[in-house]
Amino acid sequence: MEVQDYLRIVQTRWRIIALTTLVGILVALGASLMSTPMYQASSRLFVSTSSGASVNEVYQGNLFSQQRVASYTKLLTGSTLAQRTLDKLGKSDLTAEQLAKKVKATSTPDTVLIDTKVTDASPEVARDLVNALSDEFVLMAEELESMEPGTPPMARVVVEQHASTPSTPVSPKTKRNLALGFVVGLLGGIALAVLRDRLDNTVKSREVLDELAGVGLVGTVPFDKDREEKAAIAFQDGYSGSAEAFRELRTNLQFLEVDNPPRVIAITSSLPGEGKTTTAINLSLAIAEAGYSVALVDADLRRPRIAKYLDLIGSVGMSTVLAGQADIDDVLQSTPFPNVSVLASGPLPPNPSELLGSTHAEKLFADLRSRFDFVIIDASPLLPVTDAAVLAVKVDGALVVVKHGQTKREQVSRAIGNLRSVGATVLGTILTMTPAKGKGAYEYKYYYDSDAPVQKVEDAPAKVDPAPLVAQAGQKVE
Repeated sequence: MEVQDYLRIVQTRWRIIALTTLVGILVALGASLMSTPMYQASSRLFVSTSSGASVNEVYQGNLFSQQRVASYTKLLTGSTLAQRTLDKLGKSDLTAEQLAKKVKATSTPDTVLIDTKVTDASPEVARDLVNALSDEFVLMAEELESMEPGTPPMARVVVEQHASTPSTPVSPKTKRNLALGFVVGLLGGIALAVLRDRLDNTVKSREVLDELAGVGLVGTVPFDKDREEKAAIAFQDGYSGSAEAFRELRTNLQFLEVDNPPRVIAITSSLPGEGKTTTAINLSLAIAEAGYSVALVDADLRRPRIAKYLDLIGSVGMSTVLAGQADIDDVLQSTPFPNVSVLASGPLPPNPSELLGSTHAEKLFADLRSRFDFVIIDASPLLPVTDAAVLAVKVDGALVVVKHGQTKREQVSRAIGNLRSVGATVLGTILTMTPAKGKGAYEYKYYYDSDAPVQKVEDAPAKVDPAPLVAQAGQKVE
């Protein structure tokens, strides 16, 4: 990975990094608040030997003292001295081993000074312990350095500085802990973001999508929250990013097959929720804006949405025509959009795949081809059901919609494979909901719409009278 890749990860996954950093800081703060404050008292010991008569004897004496210092630091942290200190103070709540762990003795190189420190939760106890320890060590050192009773010791120790009562705790060091928590959280967040990016198998780039699909990317559609409230883009009102994206998609379609450009096009996707219906609607409007006549067909006979999104009648339409219970002229509906007519889904049949694979469907698409310049078909998703694959064989080709950051690579491969396995033409892919600036569930059961109950085609009226449609929809039916 290059520096640009890490910068991209930081930019796209900054929430993970920020959250992990915050967690690190909160953990450090919590640990500091829950820790018992510890106080440290310190005394200083001075080690000396008998003065010599000559410079050489003085030097040897100083060297001897420095060597003794190294040994004394070990004795100061031993359990023998600790026990003598406890006996002197009469403390029974500590053991010699526990006190020895509280003692720290250090010396500066080439000196005869020893700093002795004792840490305890009580500042007074820490002071008393280190002072008693120092005084007791003076006696202990004298005993060890005396060769025979009554003879002067070879080296002597004096308490150069007794401890005073500490006023501030030495731990926890809240500021240091917070800084450490910040650093650890930040590094952990970056590591987690990189790992998440490496494990992310969703489609987020054109290069990956082209490699998976084996066909080119026809267009990209940016995320537009306005589409959640209104599916159709008002192309006549301006030049929004979404409108321009569909205009570019319209232009790119003209170059897919120069000698025989596709006119009857199915729009499908791997799974529901990837934006295929919204794409079909706005692609139709973009083509119509260029002066072409367009028939928008809702061939999703399991979960139709076009009639609902465009406020049209969905109870009659494609399934009614395929069942031979209405002519196409009876159910084609005009829309407020110039040059766009809609063939809704009609009643939800129990056998969508059989209907779409029938010769009646082939004749229907041929009839629409003769009437309109373009026929845009909103088909079912490819993975949950086989409807779209069956339908795609009977049209000029299919465009596969892929949702940025949600559709998984394996799902795209399977969807394209389903189309190619039946001999359908894959015209290209459309990447939807791409980030407007710089930045899924697995497939789920494709269910019948709860607010559009299944109605068997044979139970529908034998012939549809267009007059009720006009009265109900308040518009002319072509």
